[in-house]
Amino acid sequence: MPQLNPTPWCAILIFSWLVFLTIIPPKVLAHTFPNEPTSQSTEKPQTNSWNWPWY
Repeated sequence: MPQLNPTPWCAILIFSWLVFLTIIPPKVLAHTFPNEPTSQSTEKPQTNSWNWPWY
């Protein structure tokens, strides 16, 4: 039964993991976000209450 021979499958597994670990992480880490987050001020904005008649 050829599927029980670990020689080619082990080499394919190791080679594919080496490819994944050397090519994909730099591409993912080089990704930049279009909008960088900005820090919010610590002051709370002034909000006016609504004065609606509910009748």
